[in-house]
Amino acid sequence: MYLETRSLSTSHANIDERLRDALRNAEWSLLTRLCKQALRKDGRHLLAHRLLGFSLAEQGLIEAAISAYQQGQAKWPDDAELLINYSNVLLKNARSIEATPLLKAACLLRPTHAACWLAYAQCCYDCRENEEGMAAAIRATELATTPAEHLAALTQRAIHRRELGQIREAVEDCEAALSLCPIDLASHTNRLLFMLADPQVDAQQVVAAAREYAAVFEPPLRPQWPAFSQQAATGPWKRLRVGFVSPDFRTHSVMYFVEGLLAQLDRRQFEIYAFYLYPKDDYITTRVQRHADHFIRLSGLSAQAQAEVIRSLEIDILIDLAGHTGHNGLLAMAHKAAPVQVSWLGYPATTGLSSMDYKFTDEVTDLADADDQYTERLYRMPTFFVCYRPMSRNPLWRYQPSYLVRPTPALTNRYITFGSCNNLGKLTDEVLTLWGQLLANIPTAHLLIEGKNLDGPEFAATYRQRCSRLGIDTARLDLVPLDNANQYLTYHRIDIALDPFPLTGGTTTFDVLWMGVPIVSMIGQSFKSRMGVGMLTYLGRSEWLAYDNVEYLRIAAELAEDVDRLNALRLGLRTELEQSVLMREDLFNQHFADGLRSMWVQWLVQVKHPGDDSAQAQALENWLTVVPADWSKPATPGVGLAPGQRVSLQDAHQRLQELLNSAKAELPAAATANGMIKNKLWAEVTELSETILSAVPHDAMALACLAEVEQAHGHPEFAVTYLRYATQSLSAA
Repeated sequence: MYLETRSLSTSHANIDERLRDALRNAEWSLLTRLCKQALRKDGRHLLAHRLLGFSLAEQGLIEAAISAYQQGQAKWPDDAELLINYSNVLLKNARSIEATPLLKAACLLRPTHAACWLAYAQCCYDCRENEEGMAAAIRATELATTPAEHLAALTQRAIHRRELGQIREAVEDCEAALSLCPIDLASHTNRLLFMLADPQVDAQQVVAAAREYAAVFEPPLRPQWPAFSQQAATGPWKRLRVGFVSPDFRTHSVMYFVEGLLAQLDRRQFEIYAFYLYPKDDYITTRVQRHADHFIRLSGLSAQAQAEVIRSLEIDILIDLAGHTGHNGLLAMAHKAAPVQVSWLGYPATTGLSSMDYKFTDEVTDLADADDQYTERLYRMPTFFVCYRPMSRNPLWRYQPSYLVRPTPALTNRYITFGSCNNLGKLTDEVLTLWGQLLANIPTAHLLIEGKNLDGPEFAATYRQRCSRLGIDTARLDLVPLDNANQYLTYHRIDIALDPFPLTGGTTTFDVLWMGVPIVSMIGQSFKSRMGVGMLTYLGRSEWLAYDNVEYLRIAAELAEDVDRLNALRLGLRTELEQSVLMREDLFNQHFADGLRSMWVQWLVQVKHPGDDSAQAQALENWLTVVPADWSKPATPGVGLAPGQRVSLQDAHQRLQELLNSAKAELPAAATANGMIKNKLWAEVTELSETILSAVPHDAMALACLAEVEQAHGHPEFAVTYLRYATQSLSAA
């Protein structure tokens, strides 16, 4: 949306009018030409500078748009409209850090304009500056004069409140926004996400809100749903085209559970498409491009256009990985982009959409009577609904000594440290009050809470006051600012982890267990409150599950009472986890594949024999006699070397051996001070080894080659570590 908040110079009346006409008519290529013509005549033509970057961005020419805005800013550094529209392009393309100084300047130039403060609040959210963002949102609320500005101010206030732990207030802001505009997509999405952590909201209220969302957006689309007759004419055992739709093929918690599936889902049965919804890549995106057979960018397209792209590729099963979270593709799926559509992983509740056919879950996390909490049909896997792979950000760090499990810190501290590294929004007053009772019961114990914004002195002081008010002895409270570099290292400081409720931990709980830290979790009645139940049950540690507050306190106290026993538990917990179904990618991928095939066969038999149960049963019986025989054998692991270049693990090993032989024929150049390897061949050995390990964790040959690299560069301690893991991998094979 182009913003213009004041009248412009009238010295170029004719060309200005032509520019505005092109803007009103959305004639972007014409507008670009007119802007360039105006700037050739007058390099300081203000309106042309304002509109050139905007018109280029509307055509998807983002780098050209940014370049144009940079030139305009150089000529007009104090023009607030230009700065805001320049910033909007940066914000839409996940470049918020670059937008920050521009928006600060715009707020100084136009301190009474709500639009400036709204854009700045959004920028602060992206940069995790939630206190400052909240202040900007409040300022925008005071200055808002139009319904659109009031709506945007409520949205910004809600998202910052959630990050600051004000969950109930965040939900109320979303509901106020929906009362202003019942069709506002962002408010529906935020409300559904924030409701999960609100202790005043039960599962049926979440279902009702999801149905409200669907009732707004889905009915106009339903008459245009295709019949998928071409796919219906195929057979049950065809190689299925499976699409994964996500904004999170990047540095994101979703990748801890998706990467192993993308890399090794049976390619005899499935062809993998990754549909990416986020406007910015990172190094993890590059890995996804290698794992998937096809990588398609959908960011910036309308929901209808996204659905059309997916349909054009004749996707058989489309899997949503985001649910009601940011940048999701649910509206594309509401257009019914594929014959079978599935919700999985990113959102622990129903989407509300009738276009979503199934939801992957498991037999423990979703209770037997939980079907009424979903609009989707539940497919319950015989194992946990996800499979965890640690160290998504840096796969090779998994083997570094810094991340080995260490003795429990109470051995040296002489006191127990309870801890939580969850989003602060999950730590409700009820949760903190219970943790205060735990500290009161164990007078020597400490409590560590890690979270966003705790590096801000004012926020930390306010949070400490809140904890004190709720009964926590702040003399024994350690507030730790969130730092992604310390994602696993903080657990070296925690003896026993505490799971929040009603919205329990997900990725965080896996991280805790992998680092050897036991966790106490509350048993809830819906999926969002039972993720800990599922994890600990499949791990075989259901004794850490509590039915109520009294039992929660008892379990925590029992874990804390014997430090030597706690230490022995800690030192063996990683092995327990890695050997359990929670980290057995081979088992999980097979169960997931079985689920996909079952969904496809069910759809196909219903399309071919609608309403005829007898014919459906006979067709299923006939089909089962012709299942491809080789599918009963394990799939051959593959490695994506580059986009569209997938080879067998055996071929990847051969390439790696050839690279290593060539590297060993040369003397390695010394590594740089920051550990970078100078010699090209040795660097290629490292890169290919990491590529293989990203596809096949603990691959013995890749680990052995990394040991060779470290030994050749004078790092025997790292070489020994890699060799130890290689030996363990061979013995486990």
